Amino acid sequence: MNNDDAIARRDENDVILRVEGLRVVYQIGDREVDAVRGVSLTVRRGEVVAIVGESGSGKSTVAQTIMNLLAPNAEVTDGVVEFDGESLRGLSEARWRQLRGRVMGLVPQDPALSLNPVRRVGAQVAEPLIVHGLAHKRAAQDKAVELLDMAGLTYPAERAKQYPHQFSGGMKQRALIAGALAAEPALIIADEPTSALDVTVQKQILDHLAHLAEELGTAILLITHDLGMAAERADTVVVMRQGEVVDAGPAGEVMVAPTHEYTRALIDAAPRLHAHERRAAATAERIAFAGRPIVEVEGLTKVFPLPRGEGGRKTLTAVDGVTLDVRRGETLAVVGESGSGKSTLARLVLRLDDPTSGTVRFDGEDITKLGGERLRQLRRRFQMVYQSPFDSLNPRMTIEQLITEPLLSFGEGDRASRAARARDLADQTALPSGMLDRYPDELSGGQRQRVAIARALALDPEFIVLDEAVSALDVSVQAQILRLLDELQRERELSYLFITHDLGVVAESADRVAVLKHGGLVEWDETGRLFTAPREEYTRMLIDAVPAFTA
Repeated sequence: MNNDDAIARRDENDVILRVEGLRVVYQIGDREVDAVRGVSLTVRRGEVVAIVGESGSGKSTVAQTIMNLLAPNAEVTDGVVEFDGESLRGLSEARWRQLRGRVMGLVPQDPALSLNPVRRVGAQVAEPLIVHGLAHKRAAQDKAVELLDMAGLTYPAERAKQYPHQFSGGMKQRALIAGALAAEPALIIADEPTSALDVTVQKQILDHLAHLAEELGTAILLITHDLGMAAERADTVVVMRQGEVVDAGPAGEVMVAPTHEYTRALIDAAPRLHAHERRAAATAERIAFAGRPIVEVEGLTKVFPLPRGEGGRKTLTAVDGVTLDVRRGETLAVVGESGSGKSTLARLVLRLDDPTSGTVRFDGEDITKLGGERLRQLRRRFQMVYQSPFDSLNPRMTIEQLITEPLLSFGEGDRASRAARARDLADQTALPSGMLDRYPDELSGGQRQRVAIARALALDPEFIVLDEAVSALDVSVQAQILRLLDELQRERELSYLFITHDLGVVAESADRVAVLKHGGLVEWDETGRLFTAPREEYTRMLIDAVPAFTA
């Protein structure tokens, strides 16, 4: 899209969403926090507007305000919010039920909190069609399968019968997107809609959104920290910082000639594919002296049962005979489309799940069938940062308690030393020390992910699995975390297995790359060689799908 002429052709009165002078305040304890300060923007029919900025900049609060989904401790203190000429402030809940899902669709930031765990995924995708009387149950179910297929899910008929816990993070995100598009609303607000998706599915989803905008006049408001996506897909870009708009205009102008230093800093921090050259030069000497691999995987296979669907399939092979290793002091990235088996492989490597067949060796020891106290003690030496901080952080514990829980579990130190360690880890992961007495629901998604990283570092492990560990972070904090991980790796000879869909992050941080497709290992090579001379067509497709802005 990104067509300035198309914007010019639109009637100035064709505004479907108008936000003017918006102010939102959060009450946190006895403090008031200004989350949004005087934000103004417009979205026209058929236009894609992207709001970009760091985690905590107020992007999601703007989206929640528009949809009347603010937390109970938030209050709109000033401003205008209008949809198609109708003020959205003070509407009755009955009116909101008419609007949400039918004419205003929302793709929320975190799928773990947005899908009902006790309802089948297909039923949840079909719900807007049934609630708004657009289809009867059978037709809605058929449409749900079609939407899941459009969203890139394999075996959509079978997947529709599954529950959210049987989906990977990326698959959940696709299901949410399918549900938001079900009723073909006039406005779609997508809050980090592709943060958990690989580049090929991201392209597929964004192509579909572009089609809706161009053919049906659907207005799209994208909330994102992905500058590549904003540059390539948005007509207009609005840059937010600390609750305020600091830059705004046509995407081409903002990305090529930003007027604010903050925008320039965001652009400079975005990961680029050519960064693999710098990474290779920095790590070649260290890896050359690595001894026995710290992790060795041979013939690893994991088969899951499936509910019987139209295709009659009974099982899904999530990991199919994978053989690879991770050397001491290196980062091995595992890439592939969502649902390719990346996260399942990570769980098998850490013995959080049992393989159907194959072996996993850690530091030369076969841990495939290990259990009890021996496995528990080994867990001091390997840790995991999960894809979703919503799932992995106990909402009833303070941030300090969450970070120090591993230390307490293994009897490390006293209360004072653990508190000091929490402050140190918070500082290392760019968390303000004042957040240590808060709870996870008081933090942004990116801040919660930093807590998860700090927690994983608490026991000084030798091997860390990072499952999309920076996908929820804005580019500046992402760069900061990647630098931190690199520093820790050099200082302590840490080894990382990096599960990611972001090839820019791979270029910045990985020494070797393993490419998975449908659970099988397609290709495995040094990062530079794989990016410049991939052997397999599938790998070339992944690379070609990267937005030109970050290539």
